[in-house]
Amino acid sequence: MNYFMAPLEGITLCEYRRLHNRMFPGADAWYAPFIAPDTQGNFREKYLRELLPDNNEGIRLIPQLLVNRPEPFLITASKLKTLGYDEVDLNTGCPSGTVFSKHKGAGMLTDPDELDAFLDAVFSKTEIGISIKTRMGVSATSEFSKIAEIYEKYPLRRLVIHARCRDGYYDSVPDIEGFAAAFGSFPFPVCYNGNIFSKSDLDALILKIPDLENVMTGRGAIADPALVRTLKGGPKLSAPELRRFHDALLDALLSRGMAPDHVLSHMKELWYYMIHKFSGAGQLYKRINKSTRLNDYSSAVSALFSEGNFDPDRSFSGGRYRE
Repeated sequence: MNYFMAPLEGITLCEYRRLHNRMFPGADAWYAPFIAPDTQGNFREKYLRELLPDNNEGIRLIPQLLVNRPEPFLITASKLKTLGYDEVDLNTGCPSGTVFSKHKGAGMLTDPDELDAFLDAVFSKTEIGISIKTRMGVSATSEFSKIAEIYEKYPLRRLVIHARCRDGYYDSVPDIEGFAAAFGSFPFPVCYNGNIFSKSDLDALILKIPDLENVMTGRGAIADPALVRTLKGGPKLSAPELRRFHDALLDALLSRGMAPDHVLSHMKELWYYMIHKFSGAGQLYKRINKSTRLNDYSSAVSALFSEGNFDPDRSFSGGRYRE
């Protein structure tokens, strides 16, 4: 099985990737949070920093583009090739309302003919491999049959299928049956994405799709940094490991020069996921979220690790923390 790490905007920064790769190796590749180039193929300096090879040493990183016009896609892909990348990913899955309204991300699925024309244009001129991370439709996953016919026409490096429609965001039940029905029709590697939060989730998926060779995990791996290790049959995450990972990441973000209030916001966002490894920790979690200074935050985290009930068998539930 090949394991791919999903991009989470604002979370899987290069510091996070490097640290995770050092402490919990095992992922075959990481997808970088998307770049959104303008019509001239220009993008913000912060994106370049995240993609510089020196900032991703030892990691196989796949940049992702959020764009709906061939010209900026091709210009940006060419720039990434000069950095040493041999593959870029097209995002046709982001469900954000702002993105969707601009006919980017999952918005590209609203017009299959336009999507086809886009792919025809970029594949006729590109000099770099292209993968696609997609949803299965806009309002229903049953729309995927027509979308799949378009993808089948092109020599993709890989098709990552998030087994939901756009309107399902992240709350709907993944359509594993629909994914399984489409799985064998593609002439290129296909990767499953959607609610892989534990080894039992993966085992259930493989029972339905024994030939599956590629899976992607996102939120589950943020909640449990050792998830890929566990999926491979290795030991579960321990509380001391999570504490070391947390502390090292906090130091790395401060060393990056990120403002303390931004670091605090970033770490709180991580706890939305990591808190799921604790049971009965609602009040301790509230203390973390109410922290307004790093000193108060660090004290709240120490209290969680000393007083909270860490449970290696707990996994992300797919939503807000429930005690």
